[in-house]
Amino acid sequence: MTNQTNKVALVTGASRGIGAAVAERLAKDGFTVVINYSGDAKPAQAVADRIEAAGGRALTAKADVSDASAVRGMFDAAEAAFGGVDVLVNNAGIMKLGKIADSDDAAFDQQVAVNLKGSFNTMREAARRLRNGGRIVNFSTSVVGTKLETYGIYVATKAAIESLTAILSKELRGRGITVNAVAPGPTATDLFLHGKSDELIDRFAKMVPLERLGTPTDIAGAVSFLAGPDGSWINGQTLRANGGLV
Repeated sequence: MTNQTNKVALVTGASRGIGAAVAERLAKDGFTVVINYSGDAKPAQAVADRIEAAGGRALTAKADVSDASAVRGMFDAAEAAFGGVDVLVNNAGIMKLGKIADSDDAAFDQQVAVNLKGSFNTMREAARRLRNGGRIVNFSTSVVGTKLETYGIYVATKAAIESLTAILSKELRGRGITVNAVAPGPTATDLFLHGKSDELIDRFAKMVPLERLGTPTDIAGAVSFLAGPDGSWINGQTLRANGGLV
C-alpha cells in the first residue's frame, strides 16, 4: 500500500469489471476516488460503499464521457467535493465486434464516440485541470498487437489512444504529470466472458504463456503502479498487461 492521502483519482466506467477493481485498488492505496458511471447508479454506489466500508473515501459521478459538457461537470463536481483531481484513469469503453465489411455506421460512431472522443474529452479536461505532479492512465488493448479479426473498429479507437497518450505526455512538459496507457489482454470480466463457451474461454487462456486469463485485480495492479510514486519515471508508454500474449 502506498500513502496517497489527500490525493484524488477519477476513474471512468468504474461501476463494474476492471474499472471497479481499479477504483478499489486506488482507494486501498490511499486515494479519494471519484467513481464515474453512465447508466445505472446502483453498481457505482455499491463500489463506493465497499470502498467506504474499508475505510476509504469515494464519490459517484454520473457522466457520459462522450459528452464534453458532462465531462466538465464531472471535474467540477470532483473539485467542489475534494478541491481538485490528481489522477485520471480512462477506463470507460464499449466494444462491438464485427468484420469491417459487415459493420454499420452506428457501430463505428458509437465506439469512436465513447472510446476515442470520450477519452479525448477527459484527457483534454485533465490537461487543463489536473494538479501538478498528477497522472493520466489511459486504456488501450493488447489486440492492437494481436490484430484479431472482427476487432477492427475497436482496435482503431485504441490505437489512436496510444498515440494520444504519447503526444499528451510531451505536451504536459514542465508540470510533472505522466501520461501512460495500460493495454490488457483477455481478462475475466463479465463483459469478456458473456456469450463465450468454456472451450473458447479455455482457448483464450491457453494463448497466454502463463496459461490463464488476466483478472481485474491484475490490471488494477498495473494502474496502481503507474498512478503511484514507483511509476513516476514511466511516461508516454503503453504497458501491455497480458501475461506475455503479445
